[in-house]
Amino acid sequence: MGRGPLAADGGAGRVLIPRRFNGPPASANGGYASGLVARYIRRGPAEVSLRSPPPLDTALEIRRTEDGRVQLCHRELLVAEGGPADPPDVEPPVRPTVAEAREALRRHPWRSARHPFSDCYVCGIGRHDGLGLHFGDLARDPTMTAALLVADATIPHDEHGLLPEIAWGALDCPSYVPALWSSDRPALLAWMHAELHEPIPLGEPIVACGWPVEAEGRKQYTASALLAADGRVLARARHLWVQPRASSA
Repeated sequence: MGRGPLAADGGAGRVLIPRRFNGPPASANGGYASGLVARYIRRGPAEVSLRSPPPLDTALEIRRTEDGRVQLCHRELLVAEGGPADPPDVEPPVRPTVAEAREALRRHPWRSARHPFSDCYVCGIGRHDGLGLHFGDLARDPTMTAALLVADATIPHDEHGLLPEIAWGALDCPSYVPALWSSDRPALLAWMHAELHEPIPLGEPIVACGWPVEAEGRKQYTASALLAADGRVLARARHLWVQPRASSA
């Protein structure tokens, strides 16, 4: 399968996020959108801030700033921006096994009730054309999440494995840790800092896990990793989730 919506050379230009890759119903999955921006940053770790909901099926422009950062814009609206970064300094507290990740999906928090993320491309229980990362809490550490990814050829990929924006999406949703599940105002991804160590292969079981790092008012800092079946870290990330302010109405 081809390299998706971006030119192979990663040059600046226009991109479009197909409706398939939604997170919330009307905007893109935050990890996917962040991964698109990261594709235009030099190889290596990158950090991306989401400034407004990334629109779907809409022509967006990639711009480069004088200081080397990359911006994703809808006309004059800044959607996201990012740049190179040091490697994220995070390590899974425990490394779930494939069996533990498979078992955790039985406790996916929205298996029996609709939720704004129920149709998310990455984790939505209502999607039959997505990644199927139906994360649940990890039995031996309920502060963590775990999920199982076995990607097939319908998932965007190239000769190396999953496209980078798909890998960033897979790092995104499992970082929505149990501490966030009870709120009636779902948190939104505001920032992501990731590094892809190895390609994410098709057809092999990949464990995705997430864990809390720090809470600060409406802000929840979390981390995530994608692990090979032998526990090897293939990718890792840090995240900032922000809960909207309560309505004053």
